[in-house]
Amino acid sequence: MSQPQSDELRDTPSIVIVGQGALREADGEAVLAAAMKLAEDTGSGLLVLHIAAGRVGAMDVDAVTEGGLAAATDGADVIYNLGADEIDIDAGPVVIYQGSHGDRGAHRADIILPAAAYPEEAGLFVNTEGRPQLAFRASFPPGEAKENWAILRALSAEVGRTLPWNTLAELRRELIADVPYLEMIDEVIENEWLPLPANPLGQADFVQAVTDHYLVNPIARASTVMAELSANARARATAPMAAE
Repeated sequence: MSQPQSDELRDTPSIVIVGQGALREADGEAVLAAAMKLAEDTGSGLLVLHIAAGRVGAMDVDAVTEGGLAAATDGADVIYNLGADEIDIDAGPVVIYQGSHGDRGAHRADIILPAAAYPEEAGLFVNTEGRPQLAFRASFPPGEAKENWAILRALSAEVGRTLPWNTLAELRRELIADVPYLEMIDEVIENEWLPLPANPLGQADFVQAVTDHYLVNPIARASTVMAELSANARARATAPMAAE
C-alpha cells in the first residue's frame, strides 16, 4: 500500500472492502486507517461490511449510543430490547423484548411483545453498503404478533407519549423527511468522510467475525434445515481427512 498507484489503476472503478474480522483486534482502527489510505490512493470507494442486519440503517438514523452497549445499558432499570438477539443482558433490569422468534432476547425478557418477522411486514431495509431497499409483506404474522411499527405506535399511546403517525405511510413520510436519502430506493449515496490518522499495524491475525454462517440470526436458528446444515459443516470440519 506504500507504493505509488498507477494512473491506470486510479482510472479503473474499484472498491476497497473491509470486513469485521480485520477490525476486531486491538489495531482495528489502524487497519481501517490503512484501508482508507488505500482507497484514497487508488480513487476507490470504501465499504465496511457489518455482521448485524440493520446496523448500517441504525447508524444512518442516528440510533446509536456513544460508548456502545455498555453505555446504553449501564444503570438501567428497564431495557427495551428491539429484536437484539446477539447480545447478553446482565441480571437486574426489567427487559421488554419486541421480536419474532423467541430467540435469545426472549429468553432473557420479563415482558415479550410478539412482532412480525421481516417477511411478514412491509418496510425499508438498508443493506451493508448503505442501499435502501423496499420490501413488501410476503405473509401475515402468526397468532397475536403485530407489525413492529404498530406495536411502537400502540405502546406510545399507552404511556401517554403518542407518536404523530397512525399508518405506515405516515411514518415513512416522517422518516424520509428526517433522513431524505431513504427514499432513494436501490441507490447508494456517496458519503463524505475524513481519513483516520495512520498508526502502526499490529501483528495479530485477522479473526473470523462469523463462526457459523448458517445460524447468524433468529430465523436461521429456528430452521431445522439450517440446523442440519450447521451440524454437517461442523462434522466436515472435524472429520479426519483421508490420505491421497
